[in-house]
Amino acid sequence: MRALLLLSLLLLFPLTVPAEYLGDLSENKLNPDSIFTDLGAYGALSPTSPRNSIGLYGSAVSPYSATNPLAMDPPRLYDQEGNYRGKLSTNTLDPDSVSNPLGRYGSSLSPDSLKHPLGAGNPLDPGSPKNRYGRGWRIEGGQ
Repeated sequence: MRALLLLSLLLLFPLTVPAEYLGDLSENKLNPDSIFTDLGAYGALSPTSPRNSIGLYGSAVSPYSATNPLAMDPPRLYDQEGNYRGKLSTNTLDPDSVSNPLGRYGSSLSPDSLKHPLGAGNPLDPGSPKNRYGRGWRIEGGQ
């Protein structure tokens, strides 16, 4: 009876692991949360930075890494309104990867892609990671 009750509770209230904030994808050198601010809290020296080549999210062999093309759960990108913007991944076959040249988030023809100069990659858009004065997109990772 207890096992059945426990099983039903787990099905009704699944255990979720909150995503870990990894910094902002932003070309703004003054943004302290940008992964491109080397001395910032989320720069290349941070253990959780996608730019740290020996860290969990930057290692070439980690299943959570942005630089491992075979990663099972790479970091995810969200704009400042919370909208999903793809996976920060070097996997060219993943349909959600920013590196997939034919995917929604990696094609230069898709308005949702960072590579589209008039879409999400517009340097004049205050919410774009390409704007040198904006906040950029939030990077989240999870295990």
